[in-house]
Amino acid sequence: MAGTRISYVEGRAAQPAALDRVAAHLTGRLAALRAEGGAPVTCARPVFVGIGASYAALALPLRMLAEGGVPARREMAGEIVSDVEFAGADLVIGVSQSGRSPETIDALALVPRERRAAVVNVVPSRLAGSVAHCVDLGDEPDSYASTIGYTATLMALAMLARTMLGGTPGEAAAEWSGIGDALVRHEDAFAPVVDEVARLAGDVVAADVVASGAARSASEAGALLLREVCRLPSSALVTRTYLHGEMESAGRTLHVVVGDGREVELARSLAGAGHLTLCVTSADVRPGGPLHVVPVPADAPLPVRTLLQTLVMQRLAGSLAAVRGVEIEDFVFDNTDTKVEEPVG
Repeated sequence: MAGTRISYVEGRAAQPAALDRVAAHLTGRLAALRAEGGAPVTCARPVFVGIGASYAALALPLRMLAEGGVPARREMAGEIVSDVEFAGADLVIGVSQSGRSPETIDALALVPRERRAAVVNVVPSRLAGSVAHCVDLGDEPDSYASTIGYTATLMALAMLARTMLGGTPGEAAAEWSGIGDALVRHEDAFAPVVDEVARLAGDVVAADVVASGAARSASEAGALLLREVCRLPSSALVTRTYLHGEMESAGRTLHVVVGDGREVELARSLAGAGHLTLCVTSADVRPGGPLHVVPVPADAPLPVRTLLQTLVMQRLAGSLAAVRGVEIEDFVFDNTDTKVEEPVG
């Protein structure tokens, strides 16, 4: 099953209601795994595997688990060549919204089935059928440049991490209560700022998206969206690494800085040098000149903040595509080897 495709604009419009549905669906799915004593709930040394946007999403659960004292890591599916790379893991969790990413399917095949788990949107799918433990999102319609599929994956990974840390599915779901309304309120507030940044960025030649920690789920997926949706050369860069020389190439570049720590001073430095900068932060930052600011609620739980940061990147990509005259649903390249075909019947 390939999953239902909708447009990018439709996906963004449907996202608030979809995430409310997904939260309820995931609560039931995790409760069932808990009742079964499922490995995704009880594992102590997980390794997460993904590619593309699914790999980006893994920054969030890694930070949550690290803060809770659980050692975890993420691996790029296309770079795994042997089971040695899963040494010490008691569970390997493959993430693929379509369930059809061949690299992720092949990587999980290197470990015994009982040590395989998956987070997918589309069921049935090749990946879902190859694992002992599956967390699905409820088969939500999604856009080709993922909207609902990506944010729902963030939600699933965050709820899974909460249960790995000893929380109940109900406790994991509680921080997502009212998420649909929160998304609508947040976008209503930040839309004018993001749309103005898109207007000013119409003739930039590149974009740098900078973040650290869990916010890398927003920055890495955001940079991919700017490439896919706007055809703008974009890079996702880690804050401290960016400071060690990478920021020297600033010029005719859009800078999106996501975070509350060193990111704040970085955003001010870039804007102070005259560079167009969007700072997405929970810190108290005053906008002015080239510095534009989208506030994110400081009292929101970490997973919710990460999802709200991601929403900003989705809006920016859509608005900048409109400014640059790019038709979002038209892709230049059709790579036929990035998804496996599902068996018929």
